[in-house]
Amino acid sequence: MKVRLLTVLATVLAVAGMAASASAQSERPLVAVMDFDYSAVNNWWSGVWGNYDIGKGVADQVVDELINESDFRVIERKRIDTVLAEQDFQASDRADPHTQAKIGKVLGVRYIIAGSITKFTTSDKNYSTGGLGGGVVGRLGFKKSKSEVQLNARVIDAETGEILIAAKGEGDSGKGGGVSVGGGGSGVAGGFSMGSDEYRASALGEAQEQACVELVKNIVKRQNKLQ
Repeated sequence: MKVRLLTVLATVLAVAGMAASASAQSERPLVAVMDFDYSAVNNWWSGVWGNYDIGKGVADQVVDELINESDFRVIERKRIDTVLAEQDFQASDRADPHTQAKIGKVLGVRYIIAGSITKFTTSDKNYSTGGLGGGVVGRLGFKKSKSEVQLNARVIDAETGEILIAAKGEGDSGKGGGVSVGGGGSGVAGGFSMGSDEYRASALGEAQEQACVELVKNIVKRQNKLQ
């Protein structure tokens, strides 16, 4: 009898624990992260590496940070792509908070995270020292590279269209060395990915990671503004 009672008690406690866990899970904000707008840097980017969608690449990295470093639950990115394709939302309309709120309702989420890339650059500078007597003998030259990435994001209430949180993230790297895309010339060759080890190890990849990490931290700091 005593053993049976203990078994029943253990079962009740286990069920209660699962219920509490489910309740805590449901209280964590569910968000959808839209592709970041990169129209502000598109002229530089497309002139160097063609039409690779850096907005999607940045959004993917923000999703990773949200999952690993916050209490947010994040909707699967493929589901967002499917809904956008089915609803035929125009890219130009997605920057409108009210349109983004509508997208959130269709996805069944309370909050939308929409952002923009305001800086995404790598600059190279060549330095040299003169040789003996001002001649070229003994001249020493080297190249220094600096990469900078700046991101803005806002968290939008899908029910009201209200912007609840605005946050920024910045990153820079002076490690030198860019990332090689393709076999020379402009345009993007097949196989380039922001998720590749080559890109992440580059100065630009390092600056992007810093910006994404800082952006997510600034969003999480203001999480208490979400209902």
